Amino acid sequence: MKLPALFLSALLLCPLAAAEKPNLLFIFADDHAYNCIASLGNDEIKTPNLDKLVKGGTTVTHAYTQGSWSGAVCIASRTMLVTGLNLWKAEKVYKDVDKEYRQQNKMWPQLLAAGGYDTYFTGKWHIRADAEQSFKVARNVRPGMPKAMPEGYNRPLGPDDKTWLPWDKEMGGFWEGGRHWSAIVADDAKDYLDMAKEKDAPFFMYIAFNAPHDPRQSPEKFVDQYPLEDISLPQPFYEKYEFAEEMASGEKLRDEKLAPYPRTEYAVKVNRQEYYAIITHMDFQIGRILKALEDSGKADKTYIVFTADHGLAVGHHSLMGKQNMFDHSVRVPWIITGPGIPAGKKIDEPIYLQDVMATSFEIAGMEKPAHVDFQSVLPLVRGEAKGLDAVYGAYLDKQRSVTIGSKKLIHYPEAKKTLFFDLENDPLETKAGEPSENDKASLVAAFEKLQKEVGDEMVIDW
Repeated sequence: MKLPALFLSALLLCPLAAAEKPNLLFIFADDHAYNCIASLGNDEIKTPNLDKLVKGGTTVTHAYTQGSWSGAVCIASRTMLVTGLNLWKAEKVYKDVDKEYRQQNKMWPQLLAAGGYDTYFTGKWHIRADAEQSFKVARNVRPGMPKAMPEGYNRPLGPDDKTWLPWDKEMGGFWEGGRHWSAIVADDAKDYLDMAKEKDAPFFMYIAFNAPHDPRQSPEKFVDQYPLEDISLPQPFYEKYEFAEEMASGEKLRDEKLAPYPRTEYAVKVNRQEYYAIITHMDFQIGRILKALEDSGKADKTYIVFTADHGLAVGHHSLMGKQNMFDHSVRVPWIITGPGIPAGKKIDEPIYLQDVMATSFEIAGMEKPAHVDFQSVLPLVRGEAKGLDAVYGAYLDKQRSVTIGSKKLIHYPEAKKTLFFDLENDPLETKAGEPSENDKASLVAAFEKLQKEVGDEMVIDW
């Protein structure tokens, strides 16, 4: 049963009793680029269950993260997510987030718990707060990534390099413990849904995959779905990006050590093959979760949001990681389904992925706390509001970016270089040009306004 769209507006008219509140299923991926879902325009990848979410709900095609104060971009993204704070404000509380937010009951799951929700967590957490104290139920709380193995780096050196195989359980990584971590996340989610169907209280489930983060491991049958000859070379392709060192994404960065320098077409294609395979394996696990939700009898009263903490280059611009301001790394999928959510709708307006927190409060009929910087996406879904006027981006003190519509500036302070991209005509950011005086002035003015909002005190010489 699908409830009418007016249901969304009705949520705002009066507080809901706990038993009347909808359920919230948040499915979170790691390193999942915006262009790696089949139904969103990538005919190389297989994602049948994510495709079902796209078909059954609304997709915001331009969802961004603001960047990072750390090489582990996921830390910044997830700290923003659970605190509701913009980038540099979140950095200021990061080291003491347990005391400043969890112990003061200001974190996302605690706020929903105060609103009557049973809260559940499994998978990647990777912030400085105790997950088991933040949720009513938490299992298999994982670190930032599975334990790395030396064989997973600087590879493959050529077609004869078989020292590392994604399905080799002896390598550990996602196979540590004998069962793939993505399968364990789905196991936990199914168990939680079995628990929730016996209760009247609404649930909030934060289901967090480590996939498709490296090491990109999956069973052999998933890798076999991607013959190497069917994998296209990502564009633009370089042996090394011109500003890699100045932007702090050079050869010494952990992510960039995954493939050999100079980049080869073969190595990049193999990395993309394995990236697609672990995404398809994760998609299979998401299918298990969605079936369990249907079997629970609670699907008709459940909102689902699928997104990721950031994207990933995997060969674009010769980069392997996410420590850059290109769209392949700062944009993510963002899909919402549930009562009153239009099916098959795509919205091209920009949002921040962390807007899911404020969105959940509106779904729950709760007032957004004053400290939360992000906004509900529901007015945009209803057609009552527009997206962000401009999008902010930053990485350490080495990169800054601003985007308005299809116009984008990326600045590398150390290289004293500013790049301008026309995303409408060059969506893959292959050709940096010169902005008009008016475009540059409006982009710089927007950036300076955003700096104040996100707490960025860096002086930029554009």
